[in-house]
Amino acid sequence: MSNFTPSGQQSERGGQPQKHVALLIETSNEYARGLLKGIMSYTRTHRPWSIYLGEHSRLGTDFSWLADWRGDGILARIETDEMARLVSSMQLPSVDLSASRLLPELPCVETNDRTIAEWAAEHLLSRGFKHFAYCGEPFFEWSKARGAHFESWLQDRGFRVHSYYRNTLASSRDERDQMASWVSALPKPVGIMASYDSIALKLLESCRLAAVSVPEEAAVVSVDNDSLLCNLSFPSLTSIQPNTIETGYQAAALLDGLMSGLAVDPVVRRIEPVEVVTRMSSDIIAVEDPYVAEAIRYIREHAYEDLKVGDLLKAIPLSRRSLDHRFQSALGRTPHEEIIAAKMKIIARLLEETDWTLPVIAEQVGFKHAEYMSVAFKKHTGLSPGAYREQRSNRT
Repeated sequence: MSNFTPSGQQSERGGQPQKHVALLIETSNEYARGLLKGIMSYTRTHRPWSIYLGEHSRLGTDFSWLADWRGDGILARIETDEMARLVSSMQLPSVDLSASRLLPELPCVETNDRTIAEWAAEHLLSRGFKHFAYCGEPFFEWSKARGAHFESWLQDRGFRVHSYYRNTLASSRDERDQMASWVSALPKPVGIMASYDSIALKLLESCRLAAVSVPEEAAVVSVDNDSLLCNLSFPSLTSIQPNTIETGYQAAALLDGLMSGLAVDPVVRRIEPVEVVTRMSSDIIAVEDPYVAEAIRYIREHAYEDLKVGDLLKAIPLSRRSLDHRFQSALGRTPHEEIIAAKMKIIARLLEETDWTLPVIAEQVGFKHAEYMSVAFKKHTGLSPGAYREQRSNRT
């Protein structure tokens, strides 16, 4: 098959013509954009390709934009039968980036869904939860795989998992009501894994509709770590960061080999995730004492204020001694220590995500003096606010 090469796009390097590669990868979500960044990284450190990329959704079926294209290779997230037929018909070197495996004869690079599910289960179990649930999509193989691995890992340790796969045939309102009814009926407190960030946002909305408090009654951990979605939600969403850049990079390397005539085994190469990014949706220790749970909820809602234990006692019908005793029994710390810990988490997030000055942060978190806030922060974390901000900046 000859290449379709618009005027001026053909280049020579080392006597070889530039390769033309089509990317059948959506741009509508963080995971796919991470794959594209990995592919870009590969082309910057190797012979550059001429890239052909059309805008489409994850389940898009309109590929008319490829009608006049004649190229050398394809990188695709093959998640529909239509896309599988298209890629197969083009008879070009191709690499799949989807767990669906609709074309098992192709090499595939994919996130390790087993590790992701186990990390989610460990994260929730480490916070003291004894009840677990999974919320997923019914038409994505990776979503079903994550649910199966999550359930298997917890069942091996003696726990039951309540699974829910959303009704894609229902209207948005009916779907929301069905999910809210499911959440309402779950045993509490419960740790829930959502298959990815978008469905986790629907889950958080359903929790609000069902008057289920997050994270006190239902802690949520998701996948993809789309920072925009995770931080726009309330509470902010804990999410597992997959190594999408490495996944895209490795897929590009495999395709480069195929286009050079190398034999590549048609197996799945699984890339390990990076980390669990903990945010407020799961940042809690599960407690069954209703007074302690209510006090923790009150602290989270008022942590931006100049909150004192006396304020808690006005909201919780207990004496100071009784409240202290219940906190020590449930959490191993006092209500005052819990208030300070909640404030320190907010300060850490503001140091990492904003360029606000210390006086501005102090005012936002209910400290009258930035100096007192800095002393408290260093005592709690071992780092001054400035050192913490520099450390986190270097990580990113």
